[in-house]
Amino acid sequence: MSCRLDTLGATKNNDNGRTVLSDNSSNLSIAGTPAASPLGYFSWTSIQAARDPLYIMVIIYIFYPYFSNTVVGDPVRGQALIGYITAGAGFVLALTAPFLGAIADKDGRRKPWLVGTVLVMTMGALSLWYVEPAGRGMGIVPAITVLFVIKVCFTVCEVFHNAMLPSIAPVNRVGLISGLAFSLGNVGGLLLMLFVLFAFSMPGTQDWGFLPEVPMFGIDQSMHEHNRIVGPIAGVWMLIFMLPVLLYTPDGKASTSPMLQVAREGVDDVIQTLKNIRHYANVARYLLARLFFIDGMVGVLTFGGVYASGTFGWDTTTLLIFGLCTSASAMFGAYVGGLLDDRLGSKRALMISIWTSSIVLLTLVSVQPDTILYVWEVGSESVWSFPYFSSLPEIFYFCTNQVFAMFFVTGLSTSRTLMAKLSPPELATQFFGLFALSATVTAFLAPLLVATATDLFDSQRIGFGSLAALMFIGAVLLIKVREEQATVAHTG
Repeated sequence: MSCRLDTLGATKNNDNGRTVLSDNSSNLSIAGTPAASPLGYFSWTSIQAARDPLYIMVIIYIFYPYFSNTVVGDPVRGQALIGYITAGAGFVLALTAPFLGAIADKDGRRKPWLVGTVLVMTMGALSLWYVEPAGRGMGIVPAITVLFVIKVCFTVCEVFHNAMLPSIAPVNRVGLISGLAFSLGNVGGLLLMLFVLFAFSMPGTQDWGFLPEVPMFGIDQSMHEHNRIVGPIAGVWMLIFMLPVLLYTPDGKASTSPMLQVAREGVDDVIQTLKNIRHYANVARYLLARLFFIDGMVGVLTFGGVYASGTFGWDTTTLLIFGLCTSASAMFGAYVGGLLDDRLGSKRALMISIWTSSIVLLTLVSVQPDTILYVWEVGSESVWSFPYFSSLPEIFYFCTNQVFAMFFVTGLSTSRTLMAKLSPPELATQFFGLFALSATVTAFLAPLLVATATDLFDSQRIGFGSLAALMFIGAVLLIKVREEQATVAHTG
């Protein structure tokens, strides 16, 4: 097989496995069909701009650390519970994502799934306001349930959003469009965190003239309302910014068959795909590699704020500044990563991202309140007058994490682009369901690894650092993957 669209001749491989574009490729999608208009494929990025701020504020920087440290009240137990939440969501997704994708391929439409998952996530995000300190309000068990549902719906939404990419993006712009989507997601997260920081978190804590004297809208910091408000804010943002993809991005044509028949045919397709796994051996190798490396990378981002909060005692304001700068670094990394993807090829850009992220993680866990690089004792005293990130270990951790953010988002973007290049267009959603599965299998193994290692050694450091093994295994497995598009296996 070669990476080409046989009927239209849009792409082919040169001797080095790099994609070479023919003259008419700018009008064709990876699926070999006419690409969407610029309004259509740029609007496709809006659902990521809508969705990612929820992940950034709730899961990474603000709500998860608040839940771990303040609601649960014990950083070690809190990190373990977060690991179990993610593990449980991963288990459910492993059983359902490929089948949902196959059903959507048969039905032809992806937008109804986007709407449904966004609405459920919005309701869950709004309810986070009632998760009060020390398990009051909603209570810990209902809060875990809400976070579990949000995590499941986030990934399902991602499956159907990703599956639209092969049929709408021009071949010669797919890396740029994928990278732009991640950039806009981080722009949204950055803007919302700026708002929370200056409107709710910093007022009353610093005597700076540009800050309000007290938090806006009567937010009560003593009840951690500045932490809890991020859910409702992200939910409303998501509803608004999902509109462009619904209005301007073309969707597949709806099937005329009854939904029950569509579901049965979708399940049968997954079974046939698994039976023909040898035909899709190259894709299977890629998914196996991704099963390890992507969840290791996502785990670093998920647990990075929790680790820093527990290690340095960072409060919400510090975590917000940390998240703002990290989102800016990720935004830059996503854009540059998209350009590298189109110039170097997806596989090469991805390998660079994985190896760099692995090294950065080992550097991050080398930091303790008075130590960097495992053995260099630099003390925990303040080295400048700025009230945040005042010690050398904190500054070192902050700067190192910016490097990780750039390469992490490059990895996310290029892994999606590579999957779009490898998948048979006729089975795009099913294969992106398997793509989600390749992360969700370790989305229950990797957090379980973090949770178990944290519990076993009573150490956030060892639990967090265990993710490096997953990235190393994934990078080694990726070596044998070829950057070429699969064809549909014909039976009988």
